[in-house]
Amino acid sequence: MKSLWDDREAAFFQDDELGLRVYSARLLGARPDLVLHGGGNSSLKARIRDFLGRELEALFVKGSGWDMKTIEKPGFPAVRLEDARLLAELDELSDPDMTRQLRAALLDPGAPSPSVEAILHAILPARFVDHTHADAVVTLTNNPDQERIVREVYPDCLVLPFVMPGFVLSKQVHHAMGGLDLDRIKGIILLHHGVFTWGDDARTAYENMIELVTRAEDYIEENGTADAVRASHGVDLFDLARIRRAVSRVRGTAQLAILDRSPDAQGYASRSDVDEIACRGPITPDHVIRTKRIPVILPKRTGEGVPEVEAFGETYRGYFERNRTEGLRMLDAAPRAGIWRETGTLAFGSSIEECGIITDLARHTRWAVQTGETLGGWQALSEAEIFELEYWSLEQAKLGRGARPGPHQGKIAVVTGAASGIGRATAAALAEDGAAVVGLDRHPGVREQFGDDGIICDVTDAPAVAEAIERIVERYGGLDIAVCNAGLFQSGELLEAQSDELWDRTIAVNLTATQRFLKAAIPYLKLGVDPSILIVGSRNYAAPGPGAGAYSVSKAGVTQLARVAALELAAAGVRVNVVHPDAVFDTGAWTQDALARSAARYDMTIDAYKKKNLMKTEIRAVDVGRLLSAMASDVFRATTGAQIPVDGGNDRVI
Repeated sequence: MKSLWDDREAAFFQDDELGLRVYSARLLGARPDLVLHGGGNSSLKARIRDFLGRELEALFVKGSGWDMKTIEKPGFPAVRLEDARLLAELDELSDPDMTRQLRAALLDPGAPSPSVEAILHAILPARFVDHTHADAVVTLTNNPDQERIVREVYPDCLVLPFVMPGFVLSKQVHHAMGGLDLDRIKGIILLHHGVFTWGDDARTAYENMIELVTRAEDYIEENGTADAVRASHGVDLFDLARIRRAVSRVRGTAQLAILDRSPDAQGYASRSDVDEIACRGPITPDHVIRTKRIPVILPKRTGEGVPEVEAFGETYRGYFERNRTEGLRMLDAAPRAGIWRETGTLAFGSSIEECGIITDLARHTRWAVQTGETLGGWQALSEAEIFELEYWSLEQAKLGRGARPGPHQGKIAVVTGAASGIGRATAAALAEDGAAVVGLDRHPGVREQFGDDGIICDVTDAPAVAEAIERIVERYGGLDIAVCNAGLFQSGELLEAQSDELWDRTIAVNLTATQRFLKAAIPYLKLGVDPSILIVGSRNYAAPGPGAGAYSVSKAGVTQLARVAALELAAAGVRVNVVHPDAVFDTGAWTQDALARSAARYDMTIDAYKKKNLMKTEIRAVDVGRLLSAMASDVFRATTGAQIPVDGGNDRVI
């Protein structure tokens, strides 16, 4: 492993030790084969003055919730060093008491909670301390012959068996250090866990870490192989949607199912022994709160209902019953990771971020597992030890810090005409409520607004629409909410002067394209979670206006289409509802010229025309978007075939 230390960059922090601590911590965090998603920690001991000007020794240690890849100075809360060291002298210390005492030792009561390893950092005498879960080291420490290998590779390190993190680990290290000359020890190797290194300057601590990890990499290169099996296979999108629905049912809430079908993921899933080597446990126990102890193994072709997912839940319940203690409540029994034979690995989660973390952990896990097999095998901690960490209150607290989930958390939505107006507002409302939202629009701006979730697509191009739906399913695992919003509005042509081109184009965009879109989406919606179709109609369906014949007919037609869809899809659990906006002027359909012409027709100012409804209020795109998101939620779970106006009250409609 190459050192990333740069003397020129480090020179910027010549008179700023905490800045240097941030710099070297970020060097570690920049390497995913050292730390992943909040893993690892680092610290600095320094003399500072408190709020009252008193000089004291402080421990700046990584705060809970911070990631070493992006950590900044506030991510290193200062703890009174003497208080933290004294905690290591106690015979017993419960987790709640440890948390309270470490918070009480903070110099800033508003700072983040110190790492659970703060006591261990405090008792190591060096000023800079680093801790990682390096893939190469963990691979060696999970070997059945771990003690021989580790002592051969690390004769100058303190090697300790796995114990629970926090106070128990601190006590273990405290006792083991007694009588040792730490100047002759390069670091600590914790079996099944990771590495600690230290130094009185940041560079020594960092490069000691790089050296120890490099030794493990060299051992692997000399005695095994890090080359993974690779393969390339197709994917059945309907099976993927079935898998996602089954996992969502077991967890009790909608889940994304993000498939990694990279060559190495498919190669791993194609191994004949994958169900055995993948189900021994995580490569380091702190992964269990993200991935559970084992993944669900799925066959190449899934059956109706995907019984393997329910079987996983039963297995998990048995695991809980075997290891539970009195008063412990079981977490949900749904898998977080899956291995889909020949097809790849799966991550199940309530958000894109959660699935991304699980996907990353799975990638590093399969490297370590397959590499370990070439070194004589690999073995995880016992089931009981992993269970203890999974249900450790301090680990579960890491998962409880997120915002309250929205009504669409874990759902997958698509919105047509998403680049502007009602479509854009609807996509924003759905995303705010927790959905993963993909926007379709023929305007290139959809890519700027949605990034990879923006698809440039003309809704009148049926093959392109079908391809877009398939891309969504492959990306997120299914489809739950379909908003048919794309539309064309052009007025001013009376019937006798109506151009064939405008008539055909309006019917094609507003009516025919909606039918083709539904045709592509419905098969996947039937496999969705609380699936819902939402049609954006218009006041013109019931109260047409002169000069808007094509538009009025198309919106009446799409309303009738929605009614038919509601009748056809109710048995499959798919709800179909319509909103009828009127006079939504902050959309691309209304130009200033069109507004002026319409206002003049009623002998009104533009401002008065905008509020030409019974409530005298202006209707905004966001009003329609929020309603559509609400209609896709559980609030409307018993509603289908409904038509709701968003018009401020229109006497012609009422």
